[in-house]
Amino acid sequence: DDVFLTKCFEDDTESTQFVLRIILNKPDLVVLDVHTQVFVANLLNRSVKLDVVATDSEGRKINVEVQREDKGAGKRRARYNASMMDASFLEKGTDFDQLPEVYVIFITENDVLRQNKPLYEIERCILGTGERFGDGSHIIYVNVKYRGNDEIGKLMHDFSCTNPDDMNYEALAKKAGYYKQDEEGVATMCKIMEVIADYTELSLDAIKEL
Repeated sequence: DDVFLTKCFEDDTESTQFVLRIILNKPDLVVLDVHTQVFVANLLNRSVKLDVVATDSEGRKINVEVQREDKGAGKRRARYNASMMDASFLEKGTDFDQLPEVYVIFITENDVLRQNKPLYEIERCILGTGERFGDGSHIIYVNVKYRGNDEIGKLMHDFSCTNPDDMNYEALAKKAGYYKQDEEGVATMCKIMEVIADYTELSLDAIKEL
């Protein structure tokens, strides 16, 4: 879920880079920094909290969201995340051409777009010609249900895997194993769950069932 994912990717450029290289099909992508639970304020209207925000060596800003509930991965939410990122990354007086390329990636437990595809890439295009508008805004949905014998299929298997020993990719298994099997890592995750339990007034047993 998003809690476990954000903790695994927290300040971890290597793991984030590994996942993004597969999803974006950019084997040479280099992640410079990654932040989790990024709060983007909107003083007039609704603010957002982004699970993961990474910056690569080309200056691209990449937001990754993990959603177990379909309603949390709606099309207009993807649009809103992208718009809030745009608003937060352009300083006053800066030319609009300096706006960075932005990716919003939803990794969803179900195939929310229901076209039986492993991955959906959404961009604006010119109607009638199909030519890409090229405004630097990209939305991607990744279907965790997909189980093909390719990189995306193996990655989605690992995202669904409860036992790190059964994962395909060592880089992810090592990090997941730390928080699931290592004494120190398990203690860290338990503290996070306790905080969530206190905040939401749910019992720890109830949260562990989520």
